[in-house]
Amino acid sequence: MSKRTINEIKAMLQAQKPTEAQWEELSGDTRKGVQHLLKQYTDRQKKKEALRKQYEDMLVFEKEAWAGERQYVCGIDEAGRGPLAGPVVAGAVVLPDDYYLEGLYDSKQLSESRRESFYEQITRDADWAAGIVSSGEIDQLNIYQAARLAMKRAVSQLKHEPDHLLVDAMTLGDGWSETKLIKGDQRSVSIAAASVIAKVTRDRMMAELDEVYPGYQFKSNQGYGTKDHLWALETYGITPVHRKTFAPVKNML
Repeated sequence: MSKRTINEIKAMLQAQKPTEAQWEELSGDTRKGVQHLLKQYTDRQKKKEALRKQYEDMLVFEKEAWAGERQYVCGIDEAGRGPLAGPVVAGAVVLPDDYYLEGLYDSKQLSESRRESFYEQITRDADWAAGIVSSGEIDQLNIYQAARLAMKRAVSQLKHEPDHLLVDAMTLGDGWSETKLIKGDQRSVSIAAASVIAKVTRDRMMAELDEVYPGYQFKSNQGYGTKDHLWALETYGITPVHRKTFAPVKNML
């Protein structure tokens, strides 16, 4: 093993878990480059173990539901309560049994590339749906009821009706068996998955609206009241996708 080059050892450690004999032989290799690679490998394994534990900890509410013979457990979350423009979008996700997605967490704390990668995997592997409520409906209902409606629309579009709902920070009512979880996207993998669906879906919608209304920077601000967005409101006025019951938009009518 010591005759391997540093690059060969690096490739081997990236491709597979070394056997006990290989590890012992590498540990005895006095080259600084080899010892550095072993430390990197050990650190990667510790990180993987920590992520696996985090995932297992975030399955506690799913396991409680399964223990109560609620097998089809759906996580629900929304994106877009606070912006001045655009829809509110909810995601509903039922993950497959024995599923593992390393690093799945609150979508707001993930990078855009990570969210997009998770989105592709979740939409490929899970029963999922997105519910959308327009800015006009938000003005008619209020944002709380609009978010709830988006969640109900998402659930109604799933392939199979859930046995139990895990909902971020609210309840849907209508006789559902459900659990309300504050900061649920950090406590439940199903809600975390739903948060990814909701945010990526909404971000993509806002990018499309950015092409329709290019002066408002919707692709970068997602409709939130950034300095550039507020300047555009003062300069160009209100668009059809602005929420007219939200300040400062309502103050400009």
